[in-house]
Amino acid sequence: MQKPNQKQFTRHAASVAKARAFVVEVLGDRPLHGRLDDVRVCVSELAASAVRHGVPVGRQFLVRVADDGERVRVEVHDGGEGVPVVRPARALDDAGRGMVLVDGLSDAWGVEARRGPGKAVWAEFRIGRQ
Repeated sequence: MQKPNQKQFTRHAASVAKARAFVVEVLGDRPLHGRLDDVRVCVSELAASAVRHGVPVGRQFLVRVADDGERVRVEVHDGGEGVPVVRPARALDDAGRGMVLVDGLSDAWGVEARRGPGKAVWAEFRIGRQ
């Protein structure tokens, strides 16, 4: 993959929309073959999870975007130790569906340990040749 574009965001709810806008800006006019909404939803869910569960107070999270011409990969790095899991939410739950959405909308996702504390949660989207 080509060198990724990345940006840091504060641990604040408003950063979720800023992270989503950043990814859309990085992808620019790239033809995503109908996948832009999938990418946006997954970025929102990964960033929201980082803000709620992964970023220690006073720290930031990093969003990285890579595009190799056939797939787009979005990573959210945070300093938290927990690992996200796909778990079904009950009908009346008002939270807890984020990773269900990421699992359903992305072509692949996973978690990688970082050097030092924290992790990177990523999602990939097959787009096809540019």
